[in-house]
Amino acid sequence: MKKIVLLRHGESLWNMENRFTGWTDVDLTAKGEAEAYTAGEQLLADDFHFDKAYTSYLKRAVRTLNCVLDRLDQEWIPVEKSWRLNEKHYGQLQGLNKSETAQKYSEEQVLIWRRSYDIAPAPLGEDDPRNPRFDIRYRDVPAAELPRTESLKDTVKRILPYWNDVIFPSLKHHDQLLVVAHGNSLRGIIKHLKHIPDDEIVKLNLPTGVPYVFEFDDRHLRLEKDYFLGDPEEIRRKMNAVASQGKKA
Repeated sequence: MKKIVLLRHGESLWNMENRFTGWTDVDLTAKGEAEAYTAGEQLLADDFHFDKAYTSYLKRAVRTLNCVLDRLDQEWIPVEKSWRLNEKHYGQLQGLNKSETAQKYSEEQVLIWRRSYDIAPAPLGEDDPRNPRFDIRYRDVPAAELPRTESLKDTVKRILPYWNDVIFPSLKHHDQLLVVAHGNSLRGIIKHLKHIPDDEIVKLNLPTGVPYVFEFDDRHLRLEKDYFLGDPEEIRRKMNAVASQGKKA
C-alpha cells in the first residue's frame, strides 16, 4: 500500500493571535513546535519511513517538516520546496485579526473570505510592500503568476499542476511521501483527492500538526482510505477551534 501523509504546520504566531496570515512568513509558536514534534512521534509509532518530502517556501511549514524529520531520524531524505504549496493569499486581509474583522464586516463575510470557493478578498496594490513580487524568494517566478489575493479556487488552480506533475507521479517510484503545507493549500489537495464539491469544502477544518494519511493501491494508485493519526476527541477539539477563528470575540 502506497501512502501520502498531508500535514498542516504547527501553530504559528499569527494563528495564536488569530490573524489572517496567508503568504506572511511568520514563525511557529512554542506550542506549534511541540505539535510538530508530536506529529513526528505519531508517525514514528506507526512505523512511517518516508522516501521524500515536500513543503512550501514559508518557514512555519519548513520548520514543522524539520521537527518531524528530526523526530523520525529521517533528516537525510530528499526535500523539495515549492511556492505552489504556499498558503492561500489573503490580499489586504493579511495581518488583520479575524475576530475584529468579523465584528466590522460580520461573521458571514469573514467565513466567505476564509472558506468560500470562488470569492477572494481585495488584492494587494502593486506598490504594497507585502506584494510577493518584492520578495527575493519569488524572484524566479513570473510576476504575473504571483497572487495579490486568492480564492480557494485560485489556490487549487495554483497547486494542482505541481500535485499532478510532481508530487503524485513520484508515488510510482516511492512508497511513502510527506507533504507539509498549510490549511488552504492542503484543503485544495484534499478536495481534489476526495472529489469534494465546491459547496462542501467550506466544512473542512484542518487542525494544525495532525498527520492525515491517504492510502493508495500499489498498482493503479487509486485512493483506498484516508484517516487522521491521533486521539479522535483531541482532533475534533482542534477542528472546532479552527472553525471558530472567524467568529466575533
